[in-house]
Amino acid sequence: MSFELPRPVAAYFAAESRNDAQAVAECFTHSAVVRDEGRTIEGVDAITQWNRTAKEKYQHTVQPIKAFNRDGRTVVIGKVSGNFPNSPLNLEHIFELEGGKIALLEIR
Repeated sequence: MSFELPRPVAAYFAAESRNDAQAVAECFTHSAVVRDEGRTIEGVDAITQWNRTAKEKYQHTVQPIKAFNRDGRTVVIGKVSGNFPNSPLNLEHIFELEGGKIALLEIR
């Protein structure tokens, strides 16, 4: 990765690469929201379960390949590879930060 990510976003991708759902959840605020696959996941416990379930189902990895700011949010283009149709896909990971943690993550 030849670009710098905000600390909570970098921590998220590091935890994701280690398959550490608990460390992923620690990157989020208590009332954070994740939007993924048409679902809205709210709160740290639900985010932990979402990450574990997705890892089991898709056995995926995410490699950040580009990052930029859009409308006050950090957008990371991630190459997502795993056990799903059309793998790998480049998906936007849109982060909204609050108090040094992730308040919102939208994957599309």
